[in-house]
Amino acid sequence: MSINYGNISTEGVASQIANNLRDAIVEGRLKVDERLPTEEELAERFGVSRPTIREALKRLAAQNLIHTRRGPTGGSFVKKPSQDEIREQLSSIASVLVSVGEFQLPEIVEARHELERICCRIAAERRSSKILEEMEAELLAQQQAAITDVEFCASDVRFHRLIVEATENQMLQFLMSAVIEVLQPVLNLVAYKFRERKLIVAQHREILDALRAREGKRAEKALDAQMSYLRERYADAKEWRRQRQKQKKAG
Repeated sequence: MSINYGNISTEGVASQIANNLRDAIVEGRLKVDERLPTEEELAERFGVSRPTIREALKRLAAQNLIHTRRGPTGGSFVKKPSQDEIREQLSSIASVLVSVGEFQLPEIVEARHELERICCRIAAERRSSKILEEMEAELLAQQQAAITDVEFCASDVRFHRLIVEATENQMLQFLMSAVIEVLQPVLNLVAYKFRERKLIVAQHREILDALRAREGKRAEKALDAQMSYLRERYADAKEWRRQRQKQKKAG
């Protein structure tokens, strides 16, 4: 076990201690399931109070880096976050950044498009029969006349999530989690009033048929067509909002 106990200033002490411990975990100096020193030991070594140590440990727990066990053999232990936990954190961060305007719509569209093109190409090679069946089920749901806008958008997200899952590449699934779970719903919210469901379904059908035939380039081309269409709808939505704001000011 190797932790840097020095170089702590008086400002943001708990944060600095948490960062030191985090560095030890990330760099592998503290191993998964390894027990951290007790609060008393950490307080003595860092030269701070136990409440300060508790605050530092809370920060690490909030980052899913440690967990606490009770009992005689308890204490704080290094945790190995699950894929789902990491994806949830990434999605939460992306959601916050979108809400504060850190990401612009063209950037979101470009990122989604380019990453999903890669997924289409790989998915065409690796897609399973089960994934194809699930995508088919989403298409059937999207064609129902009674489906609401919310339900259609949710199915749209699930359809594109299945493209990513079909790659069987966990790194791509991790990277795309924020795009699919957070950014795509944002795009749907912008454009749903201006897009034609039948056309979206037809584009989805072409993507699915291409994946079924293991034709990656064809799947990419179908995705390109959908993203080009959606870009136009985003522009329509932007102009509609501009006109409404103009009318409000004039009225």
